[in-house]
Amino acid sequence: MGSSALLSLVLAGTLLWISAIHADSEDGGNLLCTCENAKRTCVNGTCRGNYCFYSWVQGFEERGCFINNHREQCYASIPKFFIHCCRENYCNSVTTPPPNINGVTTTTPPDLSRPELWIAVSLLLFIVTISVCGLVLFLRFRRAHCRLKNAEDHDVTMLKVPSGDDPTYGEIYDEFCTSGSGTGLPYLVQRTMARQISLVECVGKGRYGEVWRGTWMGESVAVKIFSSRDEQSWFRETEIYNTVQLRHDNILGFIASDMTSKNSSTQLWLVTHFHELGSLYDFLQYSSLEPESCLRMCLSVACGLVHLHTEIVSSQEKPAIAHRDLKSRNILVKRNGQCCIADLGLAVIHSQSHDYLDVGNNPRVGTKRYMAPEVLDETIRTDVFESYKQTDIWALGLVFWEISRRTIVNGIVEEYRPPFFDLVPLDPSFEEMKKVVCVDQQRPSLHNRLHSHPILTAIVKIMKECWYQSPQARLTALRVRKTLSKLDHDSDFSIEKLKRDV
Repeated sequence: MGSSALLSLVLAGTLLWISAIHADSEDGGNLLCTCENAKRTCVNGTCRGNYCFYSWVQGFEERGCFINNHREQCYASIPKFFIHCCRENYCNSVTTPPPNINGVTTTTPPDLSRPELWIAVSLLLFIVTISVCGLVLFLRFRRAHCRLKNAEDHDVTMLKVPSGDDPTYGEIYDEFCTSGSGTGLPYLVQRTMARQISLVECVGKGRYGEVWRGTWMGESVAVKIFSSRDEQSWFRETEIYNTVQLRHDNILGFIASDMTSKNSSTQLWLVTHFHELGSLYDFLQYSSLEPESCLRMCLSVACGLVHLHTEIVSSQEKPAIAHRDLKSRNILVKRNGQCCIADLGLAVIHSQSHDYLDVGNNPRVGTKRYMAPEVLDETIRTDVFESYKQTDIWALGLVFWEISRRTIVNGIVEEYRPPFFDLVPLDPSFEEMKKVVCVDQQRPSLHNRLHSHPILTAIVKIMKECWYQSPQARLTALRVRKTLSKLDHDSDFSIEKLKRDV
């Protein structure tokens, strides 16, 4: 951001602040605003907040209200974007965009006809001018420092994923995501980005909808288009990504979500990082692995699951999350040979510090083939968060089994098959899975070759401890990660070898 643009932004903010002080004395900070938007926050066409707004984004109009925590969106500056914020009841009901939108956001200036306001403005401008000079120098120094740090250690990059590993997505993150909250871009910015994405090719279909490769500002992105019957999954995943600190190398990177219209029908979009190798399920169809590559893949999945399961209590809190639909189709393979977990549409959120358990409102159930015994026989304690984490561990063991089956040991490798392929049909029923897992207590078969290699022997042991009939006896995600990390540390191989294998 140039110094002139920054100065303009600060001056506009100063005027709005003075106007807000004047308005506070009149409305008490609880305005009634006209509400017309797609976020389903309206009640009878109105909402209450500290600011009323009207926005125009490439022809799409919205009206609503902000609370103090979101007032920074009044000052966003994006091409082909206009937003007007005001502080009087229903002041946004008749607002229209100016005819000469030129890419710079404008806001109606406050009434400065009173002498005391002009005196206050003059005094503040003097202070602001001095402050801006120091602020510009500070921001430029910080950006230069960050770029130097990224060049020295690309693995610690969170918002910009390093080239050669994951794609990068331009400087918009620098402008809007410098707080490190990990909760995605501001809502209005997400909508603007989504409308600038061009769909290129369909790369996957399922009962949930379709996944497309799209382009935005020359970069590839993944666009998951949900079917109307899976609307709750889109709402749930959008809610989690927008409110929870989820940035992690082994969790799929979120960019934006939007509700759009095409051919007179509503489309629900979720925009994420694009990984050209596809899902782990697809990858294992055509790729075999060395034991070291198998270990790194298993470790990366375990790291992602630990991040989900762990509650973080700090200035940027993160509740604990149970996935509830962990499987190879919901895990993506990155170019560095590691994996990242995707699809949080069924996730359960728990915060011990705030004493709440949020299971969502989604009629969809998980994948029957990966369901734990307590889910199949309906003995799971749905009011206890640990129960959901234990079902994730059961599914984690099945994912490890899929990876190890495609691992070469003594020149032998098996074809890809899903768990329990030899015991149930391609699309098993609930009762069929219940008989195999609960009544007969069957487990996926393990080839003898796996016991002839130290890495695979250790992974087989972990699998078996993930498959205990009693949920309380199963390993935790943290214990799995620690065991695999030690195994990884003791193994003599390099990351470059892993990349060549992939």
